[in-house]
Amino acid sequence: MTNALNDPLLLIGKIFCIFLQAVMALGAIALAIAIPVVLFAQGPIQAEIVKELPGVTEQFPGLLIAAIMAIGFAIVAMLFVFFGKLRRIIGTVGEGDPFQPQNATRLSQMGWLMLGTQLVIIPAGVIAMQLAKYADAIEKAGAKDFHMSFDDGGFDMTALLLTVILFILARVFRHGAAMREDLEGTV
Repeated sequence: MTNALNDPLLLIGKIFCIFLQAVMALGAIALAIAIPVVLFAQGPIQAEIVKELPGVTEQFPGLLIAAIMAIGFAIVAMLFVFFGKLRRIIGTVGEGDPFQPQNATRLSQMGWLMLGTQLVIIPAGVIAMQLAKYADAIEKAGAKDFHMSFDDGGFDMTALLLTVILFILARVFRHGAAMREDLEGTV
């Protein structure tokens, strides 16, 4: 990895991947703690909401919130693995040997991880629509400074483009590794 230390772009990329993996790990820890808290504290949370907003007749949607958090946990876990694979690819580039069969496999796996994040967003969108009903009830009950915004839960075209690019790059790297192998075999 001596080249990686001499190449600022590779060094920045590696540091960025490590930083993002740390952020994903912290997010996973926070979600792993928050999910049981929400599930086990539904009664006290409901009581506090009724105390603050007596007009709320809707039951606190603890299961829906825990489900959204579980989906978030899955996404964070997939992104943690994604950035780990990217860090390993950057390492091979720094070593001067990026066209390895392992990198083709890593790129393909990264494509599947990106596709996975997009697929788990679909049920999150459905759950978010259910949570929007509860948010409307809270707002109607007179909650001050309360506003929840929900995305439509659809596919992110940028993420889909990244997925396609990763699968194409995996083929390019697979082909490059095979060409290198053929070249070494003829020399």
